[in-house]
Amino acid sequence: MRLVINIRNKTFARAEDRTIDFSVQNSIADCQRREDIRFIVKDLEILEELRRTLSLEGEAILATVREIDSLDSEKAKAWLRAMKLLHEALERGGKVVVTGVGKSGKIAQKIAATLASTGSEATYLHPTEGLHGDLGFVGKKDVILALSYTGNTEEILRILPAFQALKTPIIAITGNSKSHLAAGADAVIDASVSVEACPHNLAPTTSTTLALAIGDALAIGLMKVRGFNAENFAVNHPGGSLGRKLNLTVDACMQKGDAVGIVSEDTKMDEVVVIATQKRSGAVLVVRGKLLVGLITDGDIRKSLTLKERFFQLQAAEVMTKNPVTATPEMPARDAIALMENRKSQINVLPVIDRHGNWIGLLRLHDLLQTF
Repeated sequence: MRLVINIRNKTFARAEDRTIDFSVQNSIADCQRREDIRFIVKDLEILEELRRTLSLEGEAILATVREIDSLDSEKAKAWLRAMKLLHEALERGGKVVVTGVGKSGKIAQKIAATLASTGSEATYLHPTEGLHGDLGFVGKKDVILALSYTGNTEEILRILPAFQALKTPIIAITGNSKSHLAAGADAVIDASVSVEACPHNLAPTTSTTLALAIGDALAIGLMKVRGFNAENFAVNHPGGSLGRKLNLTVDACMQKGDAVGIVSEDTKMDEVVVIATQKRSGAVLVVRGKLLVGLITDGDIRKSLTLKERFFQLQAAEVMTKNPVTATPEMPARDAIALMENRKSQINVLPVIDRHGNWIGLLRLHDLLQTF
């Protein structure tokens, strides 16, 4: 393999023996120092290792995808059995108990967190702690999701009989289908990999990445089966960015009180222009008492100005849009955005009214987009 780079239109290549081969017509004197090339070659070696790791781990996931691309596949059937066991446990009021030790334990904790945040009740159980009392929170309605690459991890095998005594279904995520864990499981998901990304094939790398991806796939599959939607996600994530966006209402974004330009039906257009300029909201509301009767946008004003001298003789009622599209204060902000954008002629402002049609405020697309 030769890694080739260009510097100032000159080509430098690294041969496999790690010596530097200059295949350029120009003199090497054009380079600042030979040391520059040494640093570049070192960076190329680092990038090569990074790419190798990502490629190995990505290919492990893609290989698993290919293995379950047909309903006739035995591995696909195993995945579906696992999904059935998970879904049945949750439907009968149970939870997913995820267990593992070492690196598999770290992955198990993340899988449990992902399941919980996506609407599937789940918890992590350290197998050693389980043998010393924590097994008490495992119920007969639950399902066990056990992670062990070898399938013969001592701590897992020690707690396995306790799970079996409770008659809780067991799903194994393992790289060894001939293992003791696989033999004692009701469904076995193959998580084997051809090689770890670790150059010594020792540190769990490719295998843990695949196990994590398998956990994500199961969690997302359960979301689909159980109809878990964005609104449900927001309930579980009120402090997160998505939660804030999904829970945000028009009332929290709209302009209120003196920030809103208000005119009556008989207000002359020259005064409307002054108010619109002062408020800089993109529109003014035309009201009768508190009742909203129309809307005049900056665009309406510009169109009316083509009437030249006659413009100043017009009243607001002659220029306003009657029965404009409106929002309510409790409307989700995302629905207000849809109201503005999902139409032939997009609009940038929405009057906000109460159930009696009285004005409350003005919602601008600009404010919504800043919030989102």
